[in-house]
Amino acid sequence: MTLAWGRRFLMCPPLHFEVAYEINPWMQAEVRVDRDQAHEQWNSLVATLTEAGAEVEILEPAPDVPDLVFTANAGVVSGTRYIPSRFRHPERRLETPFHVAHFEAAGYEVTELPEGLDHEGAGDALPFAGTLISGYRWRSDIEAAAALASLTGASTRSVELVDQRLYHFDLTFCPLDDRRAICAPLGWDSYGQRVIGDLVPEPLCLENDEALLFCANSVVVDQTVVMPACPPRVGNQLEAWGFDVVVVDVSEFLKAGGGPRCLTLALDVVLGG
Repeated sequence: MTLAWGRRFLMCPPLHFEVAYEINPWMQAEVRVDRDQAHEQWNSLVATLTEAGAEVEILEPAPDVPDLVFTANAGVVSGTRYIPSRFRHPERRLETPFHVAHFEAAGYEVTELPEGLDHEGAGDALPFAGTLISGYRWRSDIEAAAALASLTGASTRSVELVDQRLYHFDLTFCPLDDRRAICAPLGWDSYGQRVIGDLVPEPLCLENDEALLFCANSVVVDQTVVMPACPPRVGNQLEAWGFDVVVVDVSEFLKAGGGPRCLTLALDVVLGG
């Protein structure tokens, strides 16, 4: 049993990546990014994903949009439909024209969210067993889940994010297959914890220190789980379930609060029935 998606990803080389502003607790503008090391880490992630069996497509980098590298936030993809993100922070709104131009050139149908709604794409919306789970509060609006359901035909559930350090849903949740997921309850309110508990028959619940290592911000390709860190307890459970764990150093990107999942946007997701 494997995920039905996660074999084609959009990624953007970190040619212009830097910590140029502060919009989450991990970002400190005085921290310098080692771009050579960032390139090495990004190339290693690409190589790991392709070795696991995934295809990687490239979004061309552009100056003055340093977070373009975090393609998970480009929007929500369902088949040949692309729904661009509407970013809450002005600094990131500059990315949207580059995202839209890429998907238009690739032949996608571009469908906008209703005016006045913020939602930051796959960073705050991940499919699990036929349901699109949408996080809200820090970057996305709760009402966006209903809009995504209307636009894609997907069944949606909302989860409130309560810890600013885990500001996107993809820092708290990683689908492994249709029964199992890596979960970070630290990031959710009590109702959200019940929502996830009802949806996920076999959760691997992270302890708080594990969650803050971004263990849930992992990428799954068939039976391979690509992680930014893997404490022994987490690795032992994943291996017991039959997964192969590969740890990839993304320390330069963690300076901006992003891990492996943040650096990828799955292009083979099909939502709805």
